[in-house]
Amino acid sequence: MNLVWFRNDLRSSDHQGLAEACDNAQRRSGKVVGLYCFDPRHFDRDRYGFRRTEKYRAQFLLETLEDLQRQLAVINVPLLVYHDHPEVVIPDLVSSLAISDIYLQREWTRDERLVQNAVMSAEGMAQVKLHESDDQFLLHPDDLPFTPQELPRVFTAFRNACEQQWSVRAPVPRPTPMHAENWALATSPDFSMSLPSLEQLGLESFTADPRSAFPFNGGGAAAQRRIQHYFWETENLTRYKQTRDGLLGIDYSSKLSPWLANGSMSPRQVYWQIQEFERDVKANEDTYWLVFELLWRDFFKYVSLKHGDQIFRLGGILEKDYEWQRDPRELELWINGETEYDFVNANMREIAATGWMSNRGRQNVASYFARERQQDWRIGAAYFESLLLDYDVHSNYGNWMYNSGVGNDPRDRRFDIERQANLYDADKRYRQLWL
Repeated sequence: MNLVWFRNDLRSSDHQGLAEACDNAQRRSGKVVGLYCFDPRHFDRDRYGFRRTEKYRAQFLLETLEDLQRQLAVINVPLLVYHDHPEVVIPDLVSSLAISDIYLQREWTRDERLVQNAVMSAEGMAQVKLHESDDQFLLHPDDLPFTPQELPRVFTAFRNACEQQWSVRAPVPRPTPMHAENWALATSPDFSMSLPSLEQLGLESFTADPRSAFPFNGGGAAAQRRIQHYFWETENLTRYKQTRDGLLGIDYSSKLSPWLANGSMSPRQVYWQIQEFERDVKANEDTYWLVFELLWRDFFKYVSLKHGDQIFRLGGILEKDYEWQRDPRELELWINGETEYDFVNANMREIAATGWMSNRGRQNVASYFARERQQDWRIGAAYFESLLLDYDVHSNYGNWMYNSGVGNDPRDRRFDIERQANLYDADKRYRQLWL
């Protein structure tokens, strides 16, 4: 029996591990089962008092898993779902299902590494073979013009080197359906396929705020509908660079980041659909700029791969020693949107009400918290981790380091927030909406 352990790769196509598990099982007359664990640690309070996953992203995750179960049902692969620690669930499944091989996406950041080590060191796991794949990148590590440890310090050097030797792999097709008998586990009372509710995860149910600029559901089907709308129906992709710094409505920016973050779609899938659009409709600087942003996403992943746990340290990857503060009152004012800047306040109230904030907003509120108020940037990063629909450990901590002066920015950057507000919200419509 082959087990596919899903984590941040919640799709059935362009999934190397799933494809290999099914192929190997079919060649050996074996079986395949998927697994997702709602790890209780993901819903605990962190050291700053924030839930690591709040209700917005949890709801998006539940919708994503419901969609993934439908995708896998098409190929007769059941997705087992447990609300328990992986190091408890997986060894039990290995024993009860005689699992010989586990397929999963490679993760290297601290918490994911610790959980995987705990799973593989559990009793009964010594004979299980682990198969890891690198599906979360646009540019596979083996296709870079340098090793990850030789990663340039700044993004521009990374981008220039990659574009000289450009190679984006084709997406891996969805596996052909397994034999119908592979579905038998789905009807067995001994195994769980039921998704928990928000309440069972210790979270509050909620009604979506009608003002949200991200009123979309989780899952690959919803991601594809967004691409259909943004690329093909409206051709907004041809205006991406011009509109990506917007603040209001659903049509500024692609808004693909939440689906990319939990792996509902892969960056390679997005890239090749951009190529199709450029071939069939139009290619311009705007269409290229979405690829440019996918490269930024890759860059932060390689930063964390190179620097490891240093991305969580106060001095960041530059090991800079600023006079950081931890003032509870400053944090409260920032979170509640009660600072001296109405632009910061509007953005902070938007994220609190929806789990979403524009890229322009994120840079300004981070610069305010870390640079103007000199508060420990890791507290801000943890708050974003809790709330953001598109939380991704690499991009979140990479961007916070960048905006706090301890990351990959070669300049000592600070935002002139009043000027930013006048540039991007000149008519104050955004601030009026949220304040």
